[in-house]
Amino acid sequence: MDRLRVVDQVGAALEGLVPGSRVSLRGSLARGTADKYSDIDLLWVVPDASFTAALDGLPQALTAATRRVDPDFARSDRRRLVFLRLPGLPLFWRIDLDVRAASVADDEHYDVDNPAARSTDGWSAAASALENAIAAVKAERRGRSAEGLLERGFARIGRANTGSPYDLADACVAIEPGLRELADELKRSG
Repeated sequence: MDRLRVVDQVGAALEGLVPGSRVSLRGSLARGTADKYSDIDLLWVVPDASFTAALDGLPQALTAATRRVDPDFARSDRRRLVFLRLPGLPLFWRIDLDVRAASVADDEHYDVDNPAARSTDGWSAAASALENAIAAVKAERRGRSAEGLLERGFARIGRANTGSPYDLADACVAIEPGLRELADELKRSG
């Protein structure tokens, strides 16, 4: 499967949803430094007047995707960071979609550290911790330390760090059974 083809398909769906919007590739794929574990980082710039409609239309544009919104931008008036998992994509190909109103398109720091933009409503600590487990496996396969990722993941769910991403995945499922499929996919990847 080709990540750039996925980028084209997702980009077309999003740009088709909001006229005048544009999707661009970011991160390691854009720099040409991606490896088989790299996720897909996208920036979706939408007209200011369409910002809310764009967010509301995401479920329709990417029908089967699971979505989580980063709590740091959950109430921002012009920015959201949405983590997407599309069915059929490899485990490590999560899509990190930075949605910005055109007026802040070039402002990497818009609403960073703004307490009014932050909200944990609807945020799942277990789902977030499971993403830490996935990132830990990715780090290990790249020959990097996963210690910090595991520490944060276990801390998110109030459990003692066993040093195993698979233990973390099991603990997440114990808290939120709906995460079983993703946790099982992680275990199969090992």
